[in-house]
Amino acid sequence: MKNSFYRLAAIMSAITFLLALHMPAASQEANKLELTHFFDMISVSGPQISPDGKEIIYTRGWIDKVNDSRRNELYIMDADGERNRFFARGSSPVWSPDGSRVAYLAQGEPRGNQIFVKYKDLEGSTQITRLEKSPSNISWSPDGTLIAFSMQVPYSESWPISMPARPEGAKWTEGPRVITELVYRRDRQGFLEQGHNHIFVVPSDGGAPRQLTSGNWNHNGVEWSPDGTEILFTSLRVEDAEYVYRESEIYGVNVENGQIRQLTDRKGIDRSPAVSPDGRRVAYIGYDWTDDTYIENKLYVMDIDGSGSRELAAGLDRTPSNLVWSADGSGIYFNADYNGTRNLYFAPLGGDYRQVTTGNHMLGVTGINAAGMAVGTLTDHHTPPDIVAFNVNRPQISKLTSVNASLLRNIKLGQVEEIWYTSTDDFDVHGWVITPPDFDPGNKYPLILVIHGGPHAMYNVGFNFTWQHHAAQGYVVLYTNPRGSSGYGSEFGNAIKNAYPGKDYDDLMNGVDQVIGRGYIDEENLFVYGGSGGGVLTSWIVGKTDRFAAASVNFPVTNWMSFVGTTDGVSWYRNFREYPWDDPTEHLERSPLMLVGNVSTPTLLMCGENDLRTPISQTEEYYQALKVLKVPTAMIRFRDEFHGTGSNPSNYIRTQLYLYHWFDKHGSHHE
Repeated sequence: MKNSFYRLAAIMSAITFLLALHMPAASQEANKLELTHFFDMISVSGPQISPDGKEIIYTRGWIDKVNDSRRNELYIMDADGERNRFFARGSSPVWSPDGSRVAYLAQGEPRGNQIFVKYKDLEGSTQITRLEKSPSNISWSPDGTLIAFSMQVPYSESWPISMPARPEGAKWTEGPRVITELVYRRDRQGFLEQGHNHIFVVPSDGGAPRQLTSGNWNHNGVEWSPDGTEILFTSLRVEDAEYVYRESEIYGVNVENGQIRQLTDRKGIDRSPAVSPDGRRVAYIGYDWTDDTYIENKLYVMDIDGSGSRELAAGLDRTPSNLVWSADGSGIYFNADYNGTRNLYFAPLGGDYRQVTTGNHMLGVTGINAAGMAVGTLTDHHTPPDIVAFNVNRPQISKLTSVNASLLRNIKLGQVEEIWYTSTDDFDVHGWVITPPDFDPGNKYPLILVIHGGPHAMYNVGFNFTWQHHAAQGYVVLYTNPRGSSGYGSEFGNAIKNAYPGKDYDDLMNGVDQVIGRGYIDEENLFVYGGSGGGVLTSWIVGKTDRFAAASVNFPVTNWMSFVGTTDGVSWYRNFREYPWDDPTEHLERSPLMLVGNVSTPTLLMCGENDLRTPISQTEEYYQALKVLKVPTAMIRFRDEFHGTGSNPSNYIRTQLYLYHWFDKHGSHHE
């Protein structure tokens, strides 16, 4: 009996050992998110369903650690997610009308992105274009013989000066660029460039591109008429600052002779045309001009000749996007952001709009076929974007990919809690709190307040690697949508009109107080950072209060006076009633630099050297002032960065490490 007992015990021990070896990863001890996991994250975007509804093609992105860059590949799979496989290197795939080919963008000769075409069932692909500038907005003609696209047409104005003859063998400095445009920009190498976007067509089997539009206009978007005779697009003039942001109209260009006709005509913005399946109507979005700094776009429909315009989805007060007609032409499907979420909606030609999908997620629908099969991407607090599909008549969403599931399977993420609170003027403000993975409400934790840019932008319920990593480092993370944010209606977005920064500061501080009131925040370890518009508010905050142990002001505006003359973003002028040379009062009152004498918070500054949106001179001015006043500061100048500090993977890692170093250096030590 005794031997039998020992034998049984030995057998049970062996079974227990074997079960442990095969125990699911989720039941093993969870790990925390590491910064190096960023290199292994996969992104998905732009899924398109084939005309017959049997296959889906999409862009899959990954990080090339060796070359410090992001790479894109096309993957194709069955409509149910099966047989998911590599298709080609590239991005932005578009099915041909018969579904036999795919056009896409990929690196080609002589440089940059070019248009390629690949037959679905054949090896190899054909480079269709060999352009000096990269094309975008590629679109097949209805008969599949042409591909339309938009492209910047650069120009350099030459003046009739006569230089003396060069001595033989002389090596003179290259001549200057003559800039006559209000808006100009830099490429990734920092060189100034100027030009206009125009519409082109190229044979789908290769050949010389043909330019359809010209002149001092910027043409964007490519929408074919069903009969293939015309391309609709959005356009605006670029010479006049007032015209740039006050008027944008919808036009059509005849593909055969290049004649252009204007479909809309009002003082305001009209854009994003979508032609009905029968070619009789055009859906679009826009708004009448006001001097408001934020206006939600409305949904309209008009006859193909531009007559009979009327509003659809009245009362929505959210901006529609990704317009797609139903197959029977009875209405339009569209995405809309609502209080930090995104779902699909439908507006019939007659009657009230309705919400098609529901959920606390960010659902971006990128295609709907004639049978009502919709494809898109979906993300939530704990799940990075994946490809999803559903039928619009039975919106049960199916997830077709799980590209980051293996990476995150054994990672314990921070919990995310939605919060609402009341701020100044009885404004209801929305936000979220992320707690560390091993959170114990009985302990005290440092807090990071993160502020979005824009300022008309929206934090949302999608997965955010950076914030989850903050939580994994032991921080509580607070992110909110203060007044001025988009996705909450025109009145909320316009609440900072001629008052930025202003009471949005109160919204942010009330959010901090809301979280502190829960009792688990270490008030000696409060930190804050933001970029662009978030950099504006961060520099404003440290000029208003000393409650934060340290701050990071990233690619900010600190002096509205000098900003006006150096930025490439002319629409920023709308934030003020007057130009600074007419009345500098508001520009001075709203400039964080004017509060720098109040700053005692250790303040880090980070900016890209090639930034023209919020030029690095803004960072330099603030840095110099802080140094003169002997406030602890440092300026980190990122090479090869335009607006931001993380377009290159290595720079993203550096940004986070510098941030943690600064906070650790100036905060109290915490476990």
